Amino acid sequence: MSKKLYIKTYGCQMNVYDSQRMVDLLSPLGYEMTETPNEADMAILNTCHIREKAEQKVFSDLGRLRIVKDERAESGKDMMIAVGGCVAQAEGAEIIRQAPYVSMVFGPQAYHKLPEMIAKTTRERDIKLGLKKNIGVVNTDFPVESKFDFLPQPTTSTISSFVSVQEGCDNFCTFCVVPYTRGAEYSRPVADILNDTRRLVSLGTKEVTLLGQNVNAFHGISPNSNDVEWGLGRLIYELAEIEGLERIRYTTSHPMDMDEELIKAHGEVPQLMPYLHLPIQSGSNRVLEAMNRRHTTAQYLDVIEKLRKARPDIAMSSDFIVGFPGETKEDHNETLDLVRAVNYAQAYSFKYSIRPGTPAGAMDLQVPEPVKVERLAELQNLLNEQQLAFNQSKVGTKQQILVDREGKYDGQLRGKTPFMQSVHFDGNERLQGEMIEVLITGALPNSVSGIVDTIG
Repeated sequence: MSKKLYIKTYGCQMNVYDSQRMVDLLSPLGYEMTETPNEADMAILNTCHIREKAEQKVFSDLGRLRIVKDERAESGKDMMIAVGGCVAQAEGAEIIRQAPYVSMVFGPQAYHKLPEMIAKTTRERDIKLGLKKNIGVVNTDFPVESKFDFLPQPTTSTISSFVSVQEGCDNFCTFCVVPYTRGAEYSRPVADILNDTRRLVSLGTKEVTLLGQNVNAFHGISPNSNDVEWGLGRLIYELAEIEGLERIRYTTSHPMDMDEELIKAHGEVPQLMPYLHLPIQSGSNRVLEAMNRRHTTAQYLDVIEKLRKARPDIAMSSDFIVGFPGETKEDHNETLDLVRAVNYAQAYSFKYSIRPGTPAGAMDLQVPEPVKVERLAELQNLLNEQQLAFNQSKVGTKQQILVDREGKYDGQLRGKTPFMQSVHFDGNERLQGEMIEVLITGALPNSVSGIVDTIG
């Protein structure tokens, strides 16, 4: 008899990838996915520590899961609750202390041991203390061995799939917790990445997004020699040789790791999509230095100039933090100037919020909340104008669309343009998973609409 598995994924695309690998790990144990926790024999919260009040959100969700667990217990059904990801890594045993009904807590480098943790939890609970008392297992180690060596090959795929190529970060930006929750930079061997990608393509994937906390710092061991390492550009050239792989993307990048080979790949590899998310965080050199970003605005703009020379139609995206400690009105205006200079197709912007344990959290001159709110609104108005203008620039053009889901309305489908725009149009459901040409007829702030020549 199959068991039901519920996973709630917070935050970044790396967490989405990790959650899918958890499904692959637990499938041999008889677990099948469910969309509702009420049916779940096991519920996992795969957490993210980047956003504000991350811990509070996790404990709030845990409270709701406890109610479900108690209701299931009344009808004679058991439910394991687990917390994984970056909040689990940061909080560790504190989660068990505050929520003693949680069975397992594990960091992002330990989830390959899920079957072992489940067995340990079940054994100790059943044999030693009986069914009514929970035993919490905590694993927040950074193991010597790579978790990827213990993960099974993908068993399922989607039209657009994630492939993790790099994890961790050595940059230590002063606002960021990633080096503390994900650990030092690690790049997977090229052969393993190629094998995973070929497997996904054989299962139906047509687009892969290469993932890493600092993905363009990738330096994986060559498939031909342990003494040679490949950069991300070289890897992309090789991935482009896989028959059936029609699109390649990667995220998230650091400006200082955009080397010449990777920039060249943007001009020479047709499968590499003309869209790049390249965070800068601020347009002020003084703030960038306080953030320990290791580059200036001039260096950032130079990278973008090289990218646009290699691929003139490339669409740029970025991240911005408003109200970093010590940020002045002049610093903020410099950020607005940089946004105008780059002209982004899309961007993400947030108010700075303190992350415990990070250097920025202890800095003086914290910016007052009302000032952050005002500056964020001004920045987002400008970014929204640019995004709408970019979407409008595609009206009247024909775009290749990878159809990946049903739309909001009956008979409607959705997909992505090469520029990462969400596009909706009317079409037969048999078009799902296909690459089709769509004439863009309308533009909204966050999406575009279009028509296909023939609706089957």
